[in-house]
Amino acid sequence: MWPLVLLSIMALSTIIERLWFWWKVIQQSQRVQDKILDAAHYQWQAVSEIARTCQKHPLGRFLYAPLKQQSIDPEIFHLALEAAADEELANMRRGEKVLEAVIALSPLLGLLGTVLGLINSLGSIQISDLGTDSTSGVTLGISESLFSTAMGLIVAIVALAFYRLFQALSSNQVRLFRQAGSELEMLYRQNYLEGLPIPGQNLDAMLIEGDQ
Repeated sequence: MWPLVLLSIMALSTIIERLWFWWKVIQQSQRVQDKILDAAHYQWQAVSEIARTCQKHPLGRFLYAPLKQQSIDPEIFHLALEAAADEELANMRRGEKVLEAVIALSPLLGLLGTVLGLINSLGSIQISDLGTDSTSGVTLGISESLFSTAMGLIVAIVALAFYRLFQALSSNQVRLFRQAGSELEMLYRQNYLEGLPIPGQNLDAMLIEGDQ
């Protein structure tokens, strides 16, 4: 039971931390997306600074990663988006390995506790004791040993439920990242091809080049 108690504590702490993380992410995702992409549509020169103010949110860090680079071509912009997406999605999946371990180990530990309890209980039975009051303690021991299996299954089921929930939330964020990243990249390419000033570009250098 002690290993099961330890696994349940690990699972509970991970679930609480991830619930708090996802509550903050979901609450602000749409606001961050609208704020940055609206700036990209109507205030392109200010989009980098606006994205910088949203770095506390994963989506804000993702969109700011390529914008903070100095005058890059669209291909490098795309690569910067991909690298930032990989890093942010890895952070979102933090804690999943702990839940996977709890899901796999809890039923096995519960079953092991039951088997050991049965071995201990049945090992004390003698043929001459069958049908007498001396076997009542064995029956109680068997019922107690089955409790570890139930405990292991309960821990595993709870961990699995939240594991699937966090996976669904992560998949939803992947879709949001893909949508916002594609739109920002399209606007960047458009401004780049039209020769308009882009975030991070040195305006003084552009003026010197224009004079030449």
